[in-house]
Amino acid sequence: MELNNLINNINAIQVTGEFQRKNVEAIVYDSKKVEKDSIFIAIKGYKTDGHKYILEAINKGAIAVVLEDDKSVPDELFDRNNVLKILVENSRITLAELSKRFWNSPSEKLKLIGITGTNGKTTTSYFLKKILEIGGYKVGLTGTIANYIGDKKIDSTLTTPESNDLNKLLNEMYLQSCGYAVMEVSSHSLELERTNSLNFAAGIFTNISSDHLDFHKNFNNYLSAKRKLFLSLTQSAFGVYNSDDKHCLDLIKNSNAPLYSYGQASNADFNISNINYDLNGTEFVIRYKDNFYNASTSLIGEFNAYNACAAFAVSILFGINKEAALRGIKNTEQISGRFEKINIGDKTVIIDYSHTADSLGKALQAIKRISKGKHPIYTVFGCGGNRDKSKRSEMGKIATELSDKVVITSDNPRDEEPMEIIKEIESGAINGNYKIIEDRKKAILNTIENSEEDAVILIAGKGHEEYQEIKGKRFHLSDKEIAQSFLKV
Repeated sequence: MELNNLINNINAIQVTGEFQRKNVEAIVYDSKKVEKDSIFIAIKGYKTDGHKYILEAINKGAIAVVLEDDKSVPDELFDRNNVLKILVENSRITLAELSKRFWNSPSEKLKLIGITGTNGKTTTSYFLKKILEIGGYKVGLTGTIANYIGDKKIDSTLTTPESNDLNKLLNEMYLQSCGYAVMEVSSHSLELERTNSLNFAAGIFTNISSDHLDFHKNFNNYLSAKRKLFLSLTQSAFGVYNSDDKHCLDLIKNSNAPLYSYGQASNADFNISNINYDLNGTEFVIRYKDNFYNASTSLIGEFNAYNACAAFAVSILFGINKEAALRGIKNTEQISGRFEKINIGDKTVIIDYSHTADSLGKALQAIKRISKGKHPIYTVFGCGGNRDKSKRSEMGKIATELSDKVVITSDNPRDEEPMEIIKEIESGAINGNYKIIEDRKKAILNTIENSEEDAVILIAGKGHEEYQEIKGKRFHLSDKEIAQSFLKV
C-alpha cells in the first residue's frame, strides 16, 4: 500500500515533509527491525523510549516516522532525509490504526471473539475453538500458551500480541481460511491499545479479582482496562458475561452491544446447575430458553463448568448446533498447566497456573471438595517478582488455611530476591503448617517424596510455563517435568 493511502485519515496532530510515492514495506515499533521503506512508530515504553531510536530508524531507510514528542528530533533531520514526520497524540493508537489498514482489516473478515477476565481466559478459548471446529469451521486462536491457525501451532510470547503483530496474525488466519478467531484479551493489551481498531464480533467476561496491580496501580484502573473490550463492542456484536461475578455490572456498563448472562443465578440467560466433579472430570446442566442440556468435560472443577458454559453461550448465539457445542465441550482435551492431573503411584499431583489469591483459593476449594477430608492436601507455590506485591501475604493466608501442609518456594523472582518474596508470602500464614524451600525443583520433589501415599499435591503458579526467570535470564524449568521425573527416581 502506498504511503499516502496508508496514512490517509489517521488522527494526526501534524504531518510535515514530502510524501514519497512508495509502497510501505513494513510497520515497525522496534528500531532493530526497521527496513527500507518502512514506517517507524516511536512508542514510549516502560523500559525504553522509542523516540531515542528515530535517528537509527531513519538511517536504516524508514520513509515515515510516527511520534508523540515533537521535540525529540529536530525537524531538519526529517527534511534532510526526505522522511515524513507524523506527530500524533498517542503512538500506540496510531500503530493500531495503521496496522489494521496495512494488513487489510482482517478482523472485519473473521468473526473475532475476545475473552477478558482475571481467570479462565485460556480454558474458555480452548473450549470455543473445539466447539467451532466441530461446528465445521477452521479456527484461529491467540493466547497465553500458544497461537494457532487451525492445527498449526505458533509460539506465543504475550497473551495478546502488539497491534501490528496481532493484525498480521489475524490476516494470516483469514488467508488460511479461518472463519473464526478466538483471542485472549489481557488488561495490559487493552490499556496499551493493542486491540484498538479491531472489530470484535463477540466479547466474553469471565470474572475479575485483584491482579496486575503493579501495572494498573489499583483495582479500579484494572477494572477500567477490562471494560474497554465491552465498550468496543458495536450493536452488531454481542457480549456474554458472568453474572455471578460481583463486579459484572460495572464491567458491562455503557456497552452498546446486546448482552447475555451466564452463571448459577436463576435469572441468567444461560443458567448452570447440578455441577458435580471429581478427578475424572465435571458434569453440569445448562438451561437456555427453558431447554436443559447435559454437559460433561474431562476438565476438573466448578470453574470449568463456568468456562464451558461461556463457550457454549457464544457458540449458540453464533448459530452453532447445540449438539455440536456439547460435543465440543466433551472433546476439549486437557489444557497444559490448567488444573492438570498427574498420577504418581497413589498420589495425585495437580499442576495449575493459579497465580492470584482468587485462583489459588478456587483451586484449593476444588481439591477439598474432591478429597472430602479423606486425602491430605499439600500446596507448593511462590509469587512472581516485579509484580503485584499486595497478593503475596493473601496467598500465604489462603494456602495455609486451605491446605494441610504448604511449601513456600520461588516462582519467577525476576529482579527481586527470592527470599524477600517468600518472606512477604510467609507474613500472611495463619498457622505453622508450612515450610520454606527456596529451590523450586527441590521443593516439588521434596513434597512428593515426603507426602502421604494418598496425598493430593497442588503445584501452583507456573502452570504451562517451562522456564524460571531470574535477573533478566530464563532458565529451563517445568513443574510438570519435575513432577514426572519423580516416577523415574
